[in-house]
Amino acid sequence: MPVSPLVVDRAAGCLLGEACGDALGVPYEMAAPPVGEAVMKGGGLGPYDPGEWSDDTQMTLCVATAAAAGLDLTGPDGLDAVAEAFVAWLAGGATDVGLQTRTVLLDAASLTGRPHEQLTAAAEALHARTGHTAGNGALMRTSVVGLFALDDREKTAAAARAVARLTHADDLASDSSVLCSEAIRVAVTEGRLDLTAGLDLVADGNRESWAGWLEEATGADPGQFQNNGFTVTALQAAWAAITTTDRGDGSAMHVQRGLQAAVRAGHDTDTVAAVAGSLLGARYGASAIPTQWRRMVHGWPGYRAHDLVEIAVSTVRGGRRPGEWPSVATMVDPDVPSLALPHPIDPDILLGSISDLRRARELGVQAVVSLCPLGLDDVPAEGMSPRDHIEFWFNGDAGDADANPHLDFVLDDASSALRQFRAEGKRVLLHCHTGSSRAPAVALRYAVDLGVAPELAQTSIRSAVPDVRAEGRLWEVAAHGE
Repeated sequence: MPVSPLVVDRAAGCLLGEACGDALGVPYEMAAPPVGEAVMKGGGLGPYDPGEWSDDTQMTLCVATAAAAGLDLTGPDGLDAVAEAFVAWLAGGATDVGLQTRTVLLDAASLTGRPHEQLTAAAEALHARTGHTAGNGALMRTSVVGLFALDDREKTAAAARAVARLTHADDLASDSSVLCSEAIRVAVTEGRLDLTAGLDLVADGNRESWAGWLEEATGADPGQFQNNGFTVTALQAAWAAITTTDRGDGSAMHVQRGLQAAVRAGHDTDTVAAVAGSLLGARYGASAIPTQWRRMVHGWPGYRAHDLVEIAVSTVRGGRRPGEWPSVATMVDPDVPSLALPHPIDPDILLGSISDLRRARELGVQAVVSLCPLGLDDVPAEGMSPRDHIEFWFNGDAGDADANPHLDFVLDDASSALRQFRAEGKRVLLHCHTGSSRAPAVALRYAVDLGVAPELAQTSIRSAVPDVRAEGRLWEVAAHGE
């Protein structure tokens, strides 16, 4: 199916939302719920650095690596790649591992057959011995499966079940993965949240039970599903957090409200928030994930927000396309002239083009705010720490209301990032591709947020930036909001 800019935004939001939910829940796992808002302060069972994700996102990335390479997650080669990634992760990257997952991965080493057959057989043997293999470890890593076959719900379900059964033989674990993956596919393609959309795809004998469990969770207090190490209650807690915080206005702020509620549910907070984050991110997109989270989030195997976007977008496109965004090395165009013009209100903010990225050190900036697509080698800019180079998401024509439903949020978030960097004493490069549209619009919002009258701010930006495109919805929303 054709992949529109809005679909790309939502797909990117799925992995980014999961990782942020995971890192937000890490400090509170099996501990007292936060007093006030949850923050990415690190600690937890790892212990983890502030903003570091846990095994939920780590295992998701094992699946995502195969998906982004274009492998079929329903076929033996794709499942082998996932199985091998799980084993390698346990040996060299795992910071925390569920007991059931660890047992299966270790037991599989003594079995024969292809890698995915070894894991599946070990999972089935564990289930035969214990009868208890419905932990939330399969559910927590399934998000990327929802991006794997956007135009094929049956294939999505088959992949979710096959990947789940690599370590979790109980049908309830597979069912929860199917429901979550299908809900993510629907959210990305249709822009709505519906966890019941996959009820016809779960095991026949469990369909009525799942319908009741989802109805019980809709609008409920997430904290009532305390035993959320169980796959059913984990999904219920995530869905309760989402539905109790949905005000029905389509606001990007639902992402933050939902994840705060997921963490406050308690117990396995990183998993519940990771699941909720994947669903909310798939519905609202990367454009709805706030700066303070994207700036901090990181984790095994050395990835940050930019890497998660590249993996998600490559997955929905059926695999990486060498030489094309997002997998291209650089998006810098030598034919685009440098600008590096001082902001008329704050000269320690330089308004530039993508070519100014190569001059960051020369320009003496300590932070970069990027408003256009960048390549893998463009982030972070030379001399910048990863936390000091932030990308913002606009879809195609930034003034297109259908493609950019959260335009006011993105402009406000970018302005907030500028204010934060300046409060830290940093000189900032604010740029888009040519420097004529998005960068001036954010510069305008920044001036208005500093208290400059919109009309005066507009006149000042027009005078400062040659060839500025000071018209249309983007300019109007930047000056006056929505």
